[in-house]
Amino acid sequence: MVAGCTDYYCRPNARPLADDVLDLTGLGEVRGIAETAECVRIGALTTWSELAASALPPQFDALREAARQIGGVQIQNAGSVGGNLCNASPAADGVPPLLILNASVELRSQAGTRVLPLGDFIVGNRRTVLGPDELLTAVTVPKRTSRQASAFHKLGARAYQVISIVMVAALLELDALGRVGSAAVAVGSCSPVAQRLPALEEALTGRDLAGPPLSDLLAEAHFAPLTPLSDVRGTAAYRLDAAHLLVGRALDGLQARLR
Repeated sequence: MVAGCTDYYCRPNARPLADDVLDLTGLGEVRGIAETAECVRIGALTTWSELAASALPPQFDALREAARQIGGVQIQNAGSVGGNLCNASPAADGVPPLLILNASVELRSQAGTRVLPLGDFIVGNRRTVLGPDELLTAVTVPKRTSRQASAFHKLGARAYQVISIVMVAALLELDALGRVGSAAVAVGSCSPVAQRLPALEEALTGRDLAGPPLSDLLAEAHFAPLTPLSDVRGTAAYRLDAAHLLVGRALDGLQARLR
């Protein structure tokens, strides 16, 4: 089963029409963005172009920015959120922005529906817990009511039509005193599955945005969850350096926006 097919035929071992393919993109019932009092529900077949053009609140800015950088316009018009998640590439640009939003996935089968945190859904390189009789039908994101901002930064060999070397998503939410009430930072392309950085998030919580740059807080220990590999796009050391730089850039940018 495929949804968008933007990464199906370009796999090394794939050949056009070599396998039976069920294209799900005609299922209109699982496309579109809807809001309830508690959450935003993004249908699995919602395209990146639709997300980029959406009028969602600031907590979704990182996801919208990622949507604008996935492939080129043709890819964004065809590629779907659900396809990006089920493909489960370590370089899937949609994963870090959804991780910082505490997104969950809705999985349906004839037996019923189950909902899992996104962090429990993708378990390895091209591996998910999706059952053979299940479809990913939606992504749900809990709403936030306090002031917040999010950002997405991506490093690649060029601006578009490129596999990410590193990508970073960050979100800061303010408390009633204008300090960092909560923080979420995720890094992709630096491990088999994109990772949140909980030690950094804890260090950011309670910080006064009127103080020194948030990037000054960054320490090597904050990046311990990352296990980058060396490949044709970059060495492991380069990826770690780039992750440090992009996280700092994202945090300082959010600090300036929220002051």
